[in-house]
Amino acid sequence: MIQKLRNDKRARWLFTFCCVVLSGFLQAAIIQIFMDPINLLSSGFTGVAILISKITSTFFGFSFSTSLGMLALNIPVAWFCSKTISKRFTAFSLLQVFCASLFLRVLDLGPLFDGEFLNIIFGGFAYGLMIVLALKGNASTGGTDFIALYISNKKGKSIWGQVFVFNTILIIIFGAMFGWEYAGYSILFQLISTKTIDSFYHRYERMTMQITTARADEVIEAYITHYHHGLSRLDGTGGYSKAPMSLLHTVVSSYEVADVAQLILEVDPHAIINTFKTENFYGHFYLKPID
Repeated sequence: MIQKLRNDKRARWLFTFCCVVLSGFLQAAIIQIFMDPINLLSSGFTGVAILISKITSTFFGFSFSTSLGMLALNIPVAWFCSKTISKRFTAFSLLQVFCASLFLRVLDLGPLFDGEFLNIIFGGFAYGLMIVLALKGNASTGGTDFIALYISNKKGKSIWGQVFVFNTILIIIFGAMFGWEYAGYSILFQLISTKTIDSFYHRYERMTMQITTARADEVIEAYITHYHHGLSRLDGTGGYSKAPMSLLHTVVSSYEVADVAQLILEVDPHAIINTFKTENFYGHFYLKPID
């Protein structure tokens, strides 16, 4: 159903809008329910904005607004990355930032747990899912997500590990100024959220598909009509049936596997499809741009 929504332009915009608004709501709720009660620092540019606010209020006698800091940090980066990612993606990502800021102001939620580790584990997992929700809707939570998607689009691979390093450096600065105990909690929180993103967002993973079919010409024609990936063919004979068979071999993005399999089975309901994760890939690979 989600794939059909994405194929219809108006429905796709509505799907992205719902993902963005829900993501903004969840981000604000997670901050209030899990993070604020144990003094955790947010990741990315939101964390930078909070840290700037804490530094100015503690050492300089005035408080630089966190909301203003989020906008000041996100807008120039969004403008730069929109040249490669897309204006639509950028606009919805900025809408997510605005929604998160708005919900932070209007919501008043209390903690669910008293212990630090329950807040860290459940909060970190929920924060990661919140980011995945925005990414699945072809948007982001802004800030370092802009940079991560920009570089990932250029290199064709995920850099969420590097994002975690940036967040760790941010938290080390926070710990040196305001206490190491909660800085340590924040690092653990970021590790859980980063691993959650890696587990549920697979745009840059590649899968190998091996298709055994007796209708190779029709399958190949349908495949190359709908997809931009290369395809190799080996002709042979079925070991049991002794009938002519072909083995087709292709590499696709993980999010395309279900759609490719459905297309092939529509052409040849008796096709046999075997898929497995591609650990290393060398050569040109087409990756559909983020729109």
